[in-house]
Amino acid sequence: MNHRNNNIHPIFDRLIQRKDREERLQQNAKVLWLTGLSGSGKSTIAQALERKLYNEGFFPQVLDGDNIRIGINNNLGFSIDDRTENIRRISEVAKLYLNSGLITINSFISPTKEIRNFAKQIIGSENFIEIFINTPLEICEKRDVKGLYKKARAGEIKGFTGIDSPYEAPENPALEVKTEDLSIEESAQKIYDYILPIIRI
Repeated sequence: MNHRNNNIHPIFDRLIQRKDREERLQQNAKVLWLTGLSGSGKSTIAQALERKLYNEGFFPQVLDGDNIRIGINNNLGFSIDDRTENIRRISEVAKLYLNSGLITINSFISPTKEIRNFAKQIIGSENFIEIFINTPLEICEKRDVKGLYKKARAGEIKGFTGIDSPYEAPENPALEVKTEDLSIEESAQKIYDYILPIIRI
C-alpha cells in the first residue's frame, strides 16, 4: 500500500538529529542483526551482550522475536509473507531506535537471505551489522529449550525453520559466532570486541 500522498507531511528534518543524540549518548548507533536457528542461543547472547554494553556505559536495546510476536506483531503467523511483514515492522522499529542514537540488538531467526537483505535495505547497509549465531541443527534440537523441535517433528508445528522450512545461512556475515565451543559469556564478548571500535566515539 502506498502511503505517500498529499495528506502526509513527515517532520524528520525538524526533530533532534541522530548525530546530536549520538553525541549526547557518546556512542555510534548501529543495528546488530543476530540470525540463527531456533535454539542457537540468539536471545540469551543478546541479553548478555545488552548487559555488557550497558555496564560499559553504552545505551543498548534488545528487540527479540518472542517479545515482538506478543506485542506489535501479534497478528502475524509464520508463513513466508507473514515472516516478511514481521521483519519489515521490526526493521522500521530498529530504524527508529537507530535514529534515536541507540545500539539495537535484534534477535530474530530471519531465515532467508532475501528477508535479511530486506531488513538491511530498510535500516541501511552502513548501519546494519549481520551476526551469524552458528549452532548446528542437532545441537539446537538437543537443547530444544522451548520444546518446539519436538512439536515440529511430531507434525504439531508446520513450517518450522530447520525442519520443514529452510534456513539459509549468511554467506558473508560481518561476524560469525560458533557457539558449539563457546559459552554465552564468551559469545557475547566476541561480539562486543568486534563492535567496540565501531560504536565507540
